[in-house]
Amino acid sequence: RAHLPGAGIFQCSITGLGFEVKSPVTITYRYATWTRYLSKAYQEIWVPAGPLFHINVQPGVVQAVRLPHFICLAGTAGPGLCSIAHFKSGKMTLERPTRVIAFSAVLENPSFSLLGVLWRRIRSTLSSFPMHSLVLIFQQLSAANTTLHLYLIPDDNSVKQAVEKQEMNWHSKLIPKPPPFNPLFFGCIYQVTSTNPVVITPEALLPFCYKSPKEQQLFVEIYIRNMAEEIELCMTDTRNDTVIWRASVRSGDINLPARVSKTLSAFMKKHKTELCSRMRQLSTILLYLRNANVINSDEEEEVQGQDTSQRKNRILLELAEKKGLKAQEQLYRILQTKDPYLIADLE
Repeated sequence: RAHLPGAGIFQCSITGLGFEVKSPVTITYRYATWTRYLSKAYQEIWVPAGPLFHINVQPGVVQAVRLPHFICLAGTAGPGLCSIAHFKSGKMTLERPTRVIAFSAVLENPSFSLLGVLWRRIRSTLSSFPMHSLVLIFQQLSAANTTLHLYLIPDDNSVKQAVEKQEMNWHSKLIPKPPPFNPLFFGCIYQVTSTNPVVITPEALLPFCYKSPKEQQLFVEIYIRNMAEEIELCMTDTRNDTVIWRASVRSGDINLPARVSKTLSAFMKKHKTELCSRMRQLSTILLYLRNANVINSDEEEEVQGQDTSQRKNRILLELAEKKGLKAQEQLYRILQTKDPYLIADLE
């Protein structure tokens, strides 16, 4: 829920969704799932190019909506192939965006229900369209030695959020690394390799494709028996052996061990003052805690009702402390994923 205080252009830092409004308004929005609404027949013609949103707002206040997309406009993909899908009463209509800009399709004077960006396929393939993408690496903290999960996904925050939630359930932490050097192409296969002795399973090949956030995203598992000071990972395009991504995983990246309960509790108590003053992205943290059933809606409102960010953080930390070690562990895992540099600094 966004409470917009007056006329202006606003963008959600979590979803990338933007609104131009002419007066104060409250807007509620959430992710929806393309596969639930986009029929098989339409999937032969259109491919999702960004998240699908369910949006509720008072009519007549929003002058324009900016729907995020991950098509690279610097390539050959023409904005004329872009449409905005509008689902209402189970039926889909297609609207021509007012304009298409980097990372967003703009629709002026919109009506709302379910909205998202689609890109028209050419000759039933999208391999000719460059896409912005992300490489996500997670360390499984409870696994033997060093076990990493590597994902290659479109730059879609709904998919990224689903991966982060799944990995947190597996007791993993994000290792932040840069995205690929250049836009990638749906339908192409990319190979993961390392200059060091590692075991990559089930195989070192990752197809780049769109999968719904509700589906299990594709990843490779990288097992490192003996962690060196630095391990280099590469990804190459199998069509021409071009390196499209390279990153070094250093011993310092993965030295946050899975903590025993008493140590974790001591960590949270020791750094309570620092956490109160330095925790950010509180709305995102609360969302993850709600999804993990650590807090309920009343407790979330209690935290959000405080008058300063430090007070909000303190109430949240006290809540987690009251709920016990499991709740503190969940909060710690979320901070590892959403603010790894803060945790590393405190450690």
